[in-house]
Amino acid sequence: MQRDFSPNEPELMDLPEASPADLERALLNLASLNHRFGSYRLVRRFLSSWLTPGHTYKILDVATGGADIPRLIADWARKHGASVQIDAIDASAATLRIASEQSTAYPEIRLLHADALSYSSPTTYDLVTCCLALHHFSDCDAARLLHRCRSLSHRFVLISDLERSRLAQAGVWLATSLLYSCPMTRHDGRLSIRRAFSYREMRSLAETAGWPHFGHARFPLFRQALWLDEQTAGEIPETDFAHSTASCPA
Repeated sequence: MQRDFSPNEPELMDLPEASPADLERALLNLASLNHRFGSYRLVRRFLSSWLTPGHTYKILDVATGGADIPRLIADWARKHGASVQIDAIDASAATLRIASEQSTAYPEIRLLHADALSYSSPTTYDLVTCCLALHHFSDCDAARLLHRCRSLSHRFVLISDLERSRLAQAGVWLATSLLYSCPMTRHDGRLSIRRAFSYREMRSLAETAGWPHFGHARFPLFRQALWLDEQTAGEIPETDFAHSTASCPA
């Protein structure tokens, strides 16, 4: 089963002309899917390993969408006595407006309109996360995104996404038929699993990005994650990354 990615076939929620009402419903459905099907559990697992009560952490969430992952992180930090300051970036102004409305109770979160591939910060972050966004990018841009996430962090990086397989495709088809049948969610969910990376492809992206000694594992349901921590993270040789992406379009 080959990856089915075309930049000429974007997800409906990525279209600038998307209806605000449809977009808001799709973002709420995405948060519900994250809650039901393992993304929240996956993130909490790493937070429990990496964040210590009584400490303060500066965090970046890349391609944040409706900012449900930053809200999850803020809720976890409040419960466990940690302090977080979260920058959440997204390239869609319409999506950020909805995220802002849903995050009014979270002063820890700062929403920023920025492109994931070009975003820069004067200081690096303790943790950089990117959840369910990698499949929105071409192979070359996905490797560039991983490289960018690593360069923005001095401690931890967590990238999680779907794992493409026929079983996962069947599962998404059922979920978008029985539980999440609104047109935007149904279309985007079924397109997302076809655009997702296989386990082997995901690992290859990290290698292309120059990630040193990274972690990579499968998680329920049809999820996979790449991560760097204080034991695995190291300096990325820029020349190696430039050489490995030399054939990619600029």
